[in-house]
Amino acid sequence: MISLFKPKKIKDFNPKGLKIYTFNAGFKKKDKDLLLIIFDRIINVCCVYSKTSTPSAPIIWDKKNNKGKVKALVVNSGNANAHTGNHGLKIIDNYVKKLSKKIQCKKNEILVSSTGVIGEKFNPSLITNKFKILKPKNKNSILESAKAIMTTDTFPKVSIKNINLDNHSFKVYGIAKGSGMIQPNMGTMLAYIFIECEVPKQFMNRLLKNNLDNTFNSITVDSDTSTSDTLMMFSVGNKKINLSKKNFKILNNKIYELMHDLSLQVIKDGEGVSKLIIVNVLNARSKNQAKKIAFGIANSPLVKTAIAGEDANWGRVIMAIGKTGENINQNKIRVLFGNNIVCENGSISKKINIKKLDQYMKNSIVEINVKLNLGKFYHTVYGNDLTFEYLKINADYRS
Repeated sequence: MISLFKPKKIKDFNPKGLKIYTFNAGFKKKDKDLLLIIFDRIINVCCVYSKTSTPSAPIIWDKKNNKGKVKALVVNSGNANAHTGNHGLKIIDNYVKKLSKKIQCKKNEILVSSTGVIGEKFNPSLITNKFKILKPKNKNSILESAKAIMTTDTFPKVSIKNINLDNHSFKVYGIAKGSGMIQPNMGTMLAYIFIECEVPKQFMNRLLKNNLDNTFNSITVDSDTSTSDTLMMFSVGNKKINLSKKNFKILNNKIYELMHDLSLQVIKDGEGVSKLIIVNVLNARSKNQAKKIAFGIANSPLVKTAIAGEDANWGRVIMAIGKTGENINQNKIRVLFGNNIVCENGSISKKINIKKLDQYMKNSIVEINVKLNLGKFYHTVYGNDLTFEYLKINADYRS
């Protein structure tokens, strides 16, 4: 299936400060399934991981070993190395130890990620066999790196932003993967962000903290938080920038644009998606209330299937609000599909226009606006519809 929201054109380039290598290592029958990034020097990195209580071996390994400095990143797709016990950690030890000798760095200066089928073990030689062909002339582009980490994705996810601080021009760019098992509870399925200047770790932590909640932590395909969700931010440049309050704000805004772009690319590539759903919850008592209700609506199978069928069944929205258990007054709720009001004052609106409403539901992007009229807080969650194609993809995922 080709996504309706596939980007028209992905800008490609060969980044500075690192070398990218991609291979078909054998995790998948065809296509690239292994990404190796070797940085020119040891650099700063900040990471956030899934809050799942069943984390993958790579998350366990990274959190135990990495201390905020990195020389290399290893990512494989097709096998998540999750719920594989001590054997899964030994697999990582095997290929990390060999790579550290190859590039002459410490073991804890290598980060790892895996994505794909849960519960299946693999032979680390699938990865180590490729170390002997790590030659500069074989390096790849940023687009190729995005392709190598795909699983059920229908297109590679790349975002590039240009920035100028104190007359120094550089890029912030990133790649991501994700299509199913999407409701991050930290960062995203897999995402890697690179800043072409020297950024101290405390500033990178702030950049992540400032922008995580309204980007990757506000998307959902199927309400399922992956065992492998990982977001890493790398400072790959050697140019020092004066991160004054003004400069930091400019950089922060660019990072938000980048993370928002990548997170929307993930949700637009949701498995079997035919429509993007934007849920805006307004006038809530708190940010947490707005977010909880927005996710309740976006995750409802009945709301999602109604949108897929182009049915403005607003009663399902009311149901989804109520099931969150939040303290609200249903007589104050106003619900609109786009600008089309459907209910207010505790019942169907006298102003409802079925003809306009039916026409609106044919759009590829459907916006659900819920006004609780309880306070000043709001939150937006991005989701998608639930189609027969989603069932087909996930019924046949391992075969």
